[in-house]
Amino acid sequence: MNNNDYKNTIVPIAIIAGLFFIFGFVTWINGALIPFMKTINELTDAQSYFVASASYISFVVMALPASYILNKIGYRKGMSLGLFIMAIGALIFIPAAEARTYWVFLTGIFVQGIGMTILQTASNPYITILGPIESGAKRIAIMGIANKTAGALGSLIFGTLLLSGIDDVKEKLGTVSIEEKSQLLDTMADSVFTPYLIMAAVLFVLALLIRKAPLPHVEASIVEEKNDGKTAKTSIFQFPHLWLGVITLFVYVGAEVIAGDTIIAYGISLGFPAYEAKFFTTLTLLAMVATYALGVFLIPKYLKQGTALRVSAALGIIFSVCILLTTGFTSILFVAALGIANALVWPAVWPLTLEGLGKFTKTASALLIMAISGGAIIPPLYGRFVDATKHELIASGLNDSDALANAATSSYWILIPCYAIILFFAVWGHKYKNWSRK
Repeated sequence: MNNNDYKNTIVPIAIIAGLFFIFGFVTWINGALIPFMKTINELTDAQSYFVASASYISFVVMALPASYILNKIGYRKGMSLGLFIMAIGALIFIPAAEARTYWVFLTGIFVQGIGMTILQTASNPYITILGPIESGAKRIAIMGIANKTAGALGSLIFGTLLLSGIDDVKEKLGTVSIEEKSQLLDTMADSVFTPYLIMAAVLFVLALLIRKAPLPHVEASIVEEKNDGKTAKTSIFQFPHLWLGVITLFVYVGAEVIAGDTIIAYGISLGFPAYEAKFFTTLTLLAMVATYALGVFLIPKYLKQGTALRVSAALGIIFSVCILLTTGFTSILFVAALGIANALVWPAVWPLTLEGLGKFTKTASALLIMAISGGAIIPPLYGRFVDATKHELIASGLNDSDALANAATSSYWILIPCYAIILFFAVWGHKYKNWSRK
């Protein structure tokens, strides 16, 4: 890329980074929402993680429709539409708080997820093909810095707003009457009113502003193989590395959500008070931001995308084992350290998967966005393992608090096969451009 091309992309990169900041802020407040929802709606661990499911399952429902919408209205209008829908989702939190009804909260989260799906389906391929494919991970790493910085801020802000006083409320719940208990929980639920009203207003304004944003039209370069003068590839099903990339992103998002969204609840299960635990998601996200910054500096000049992915996967396996072998704050630090392992996976998988797809890029991008549904499936599995193991330990004679702490720690084993799959894609999977390798 020459200097003129670089200068021409600065403004679009900054605008897309702003969008990544927005859905990073919205996505990563789930870490605070999970223990908040668990308390006000009196949920089990497994039920509470449906907060993540409601957000991420929308990517399965809407990814292909989002691709169709973008083909009809273009990237700019698509981004505006995504922001508008996210604003509507934020407004749903207001009647949800009034009714203190879990499924209404989940509906608001799901609607916000639909908006984020459209936004991500537009912005991820856009930033990937805005410049050379070999530096795609670098540009996405810049997006990651914006995303996770916003996530750290969102987690802190909403952790403070939603979790302040939660320990006192939980202590009182076991001693007060049914009427007083309902009043306590109603008051706690009302704390979402102001922040979500402000969020909705900001999203509505941004939805209008993005319509005027100076975003150039870009398309993926067509790289078609020829066979006897005919195009060899006629379907996305002829690209095995694409499907392996989709599986890789599926397990990665699940692992990333576990690292970011379970760490507050994990800290509370280990006996840390909520006013301390609310900072734990920020530790994970700051680890990711620092590693993203390192990626911006190293990729592609000093570190290839494939190498970055191999190192990330190996670190993920090592840190996961360390979580299982340690206790207390040390174990929490290893959960946070997964941010280092996770940071460069998304930036590396996208360009490695989209390389050479040409006219199939938009459909492939929708499939990769659908893989975000891993965040809807794998964290609740973790929650189920926690519940099942806790009940087994209680049945064996362990007290409730120790049983929960041990179960929460041991259930992190689910991360190890996730990182093993990422390692396979990093070493071999992304090289399978044809079903029959030459």
